[in-house]
Amino acid sequence: MSEIKVNKISPRTACGTVTLGDSGDTFTIPSGATINNQGTAVNFGATGSASWVTTVKTNSDSGFTAVAGEGYFLNTTAGTISVNLPAGTAGAVVAFKDYAGTWDTNAVTLVQNGSDKIGGSTVNATLSTEGIAVTLVFIDSTQGWLVTDSGLQDEAPGPQYVTASGGTPTTDGDFKIHTFTGPGTFSVSCAGNAAGNNQIEYLVVAGGGGGGASYGGGAGAGGFRFASPSISPLTYPAKPLAAPTSITAAAQTYPITVGGGGSGSTNNPAPDATRGINSTFNSITAAGGGAGAYAPCGTSATPITPGGSGGGGSVSGAPARPGLPGGAGTGNTPPVSPAQGTNGGNAYCGNGFRSGGGGGAVVAGAPSPDGNAGGTGGDGAGMPTGFGANGVPCGSFRYYAGGGGGGGHSGSGLPAAAGGKGGGGASSPAPGTAGVAGTTNSGGGGGGGSHPQPSNNNGGNGGSGIVVIRYKFQN
Repeated sequence: MSEIKVNKISPRTACGTVTLGDSGDTFTIPSGATINNQGTAVNFGATGSASWVTTVKTNSDSGFTAVAGEGYFLNTTAGTISVNLPAGTAGAVVAFKDYAGTWDTNAVTLVQNGSDKIGGSTVNATLSTEGIAVTLVFIDSTQGWLVTDSGLQDEAPGPQYVTASGGTPTTDGDFKIHTFTGPGTFSVSCAGNAAGNNQIEYLVVAGGGGGGASYGGGAGAGGFRFASPSISPLTYPAKPLAAPTSITAAAQTYPITVGGGGSGSTNNPAPDATRGINSTFNSITAAGGGAGAYAPCGTSATPITPGGSGGGGSVSGAPARPGLPGGAGTGNTPPVSPAQGTNGGNAYCGNGFRSGGGGGAVVAGAPSPDGNAGGTGGDGAGMPTGFGANGVPCGSFRYYAGGGGGGGHSGSGLPAAAGGKGGGGASSPAPGTAGVAGTTNSGGGGGGGSHPQPSNNNGGNGGSGIVVIRYKFQN
């Protein structure tokens, strides 16, 4: 064998090239690095590394023999792949990567070369973890091929976004919206990550309470809770009620409960109005709205129910004496921060009977004014349209959780007390009619029934609640 010793080989011209041998030749470097007859540099990296072949192997290549020092991208989308390991020599390395994330469906089998072991075993190895990359180094006849490095693609993730299903889905630019007008399940299959987005914004509104009968109080709106850091403008009517943070998504199912509205009172003097039903999502519970009260003037007060927003007081409160205000229901019960609603308005018992309006999400129910009219319901929370075409439109916002108007008393004309913006029902609009029901899927409180002689009018039913979920699904 001839030997040539030189310090450096350079091209003859400044832009020339140097060719070592002819096509098909193999040059062996004493350190173990080689250039094979395909022109691929092998084992030039650190010990245990491989040079990756960029031609992807598929199931049509199944049964090929790996070359020591090379790594292979294996695509098993169309079927399984088997790979024959090369003859083991100490320090030899091979590597494999799940190209399409399908090894969990169609696995890769590593076939031993003769008596060479894999991890000390004489059994062929199976690679079946989705997205994994594995490097093996041959050490000796006792252990054979040993795994020296492995990792999953999600250990070096790119931007990922939430993927979910449930309710009625719509889109708003780069955001997806899921609307629930009844019970259901919000299922997250991909939780996203911080590099993309993994935050879930929510709007949870409970059912409004039922109004009281016969100069009964207007009902309180259902509790209103939301978090939406992404929504602009910087100010809007509901903004003071915004929770400071959204919910970090998890790949799981989230049960959704949408509360129904309470029933308006149908009896006099029995106070049978009921409060609204809670709505829930994850750890967020919005409390049902308080029912409107009923009590004859000068008698002991009937129970005035608290709730997300309080029910309006009736003509008798505590203490119950003619000429004194009638007590109203307390909002934000149970208490949360930011508050989920406001108090109902007081009633008045004196020269004429009239009841207070139910509390709304943002504005408390009004007390009964002079004369025979009841107090107006408190306004609810106005939101930009980022949560979809839900709620009650008013100007450029969608309103939720308005309080019901309080019932009045008149022997002839019957002035109705308006419900609050956001679906609150007005009090009885005419003799012989019941208080107006709260708007469906708004959480509005029912209006109180008025008392024109000689008949009594029922209270209006509360409006059902709603749950809306919003998240960024693309950039």
